Amino acid sequence: MKSLLIALSMYSKLPVPQVEWEEKSLRWALCYFPVVGLLIALPLRLWLWLWPLLGLDALGPAAAVLLPVTLSGAIHMDGLCDTCDALSSHRSREEKLRILKDSHAGAFAIICCALYLLVFYAAWSDIRLTPSSATLLSLTPFLSRCLSGLAAVSWQNARGTGLLATFTTPMEARKARLILLAETVAALLAALLLCWYNGTWELLAIPAAALLTFAWYHCISYRQFGGITGDTEGFFLQICECAMVVAGAVGQRLWS
Repeated sequence: MKSLLIALSMYSKLPVPQVEWEEKSLRWALCYFPVVGLLIALPLRLWLWLWPLLGLDALGPAAAVLLPVTLSGAIHMDGLCDTCDALSSHRSREEKLRILKDSHAGAFAIICCALYLLVFYAAWSDIRLTPSSATLLSLTPFLSRCLSGLAAVSWQNARGTGLLATFTTPMEARKARLILLAETVAALLAALLLCWYNGTWELLAIPAAALLTFAWYHCISYRQFGGITGDTEGFFLQICECAMVVAGAVGQRLWS
């Protein structure tokens, strides 16, 4: 229970009791990271039901973008901005890792953040909401956190220190990897069954985009940083969620 509360207090703005970050509790905290995604998925699904009923053409997609960011406390947006700053510097690997630790936002962070939100908003604006697409899209926070957690316990830490190491060092990596892999497979199977049951095969573009982004993330993180950090994890999570919505919109248009 303490592990769940640590995950919720760290990765969301949901009000939960504060507990001590002891090693035993930290050992399984990342395994509950996808649960945070599920708790974000619930209000997102509610909004995707209300949005068409209210007839909100502009506020509908804006709220769909802002809801997960707000409920997560924008912690992953911070990682997006820091990573964009580092990648845009075109400097050595060591200098890029130093930029990741810098708490100040550079020009490239602001530019990339603005462009990201613009693309994300445009993708939500182009989505054709149906019960099937709304349900699958509401699960994007869950799938993105499954993959992010799986990367955290499976891939090399570029620094070996920092917040990511705080969560991964105490854990039993093999058991945590199996748990997060099972959660990932469950999310992918749920997407497949949903598409099969409703005959909406075009929506398979959504989980496919998540897996492609995951593979791209592995390549870019190792090539640019020599591994992953807490900031690159946030970067991946935000890019993955945007890519899934973009893929959903494109898949619907191509299929029709």
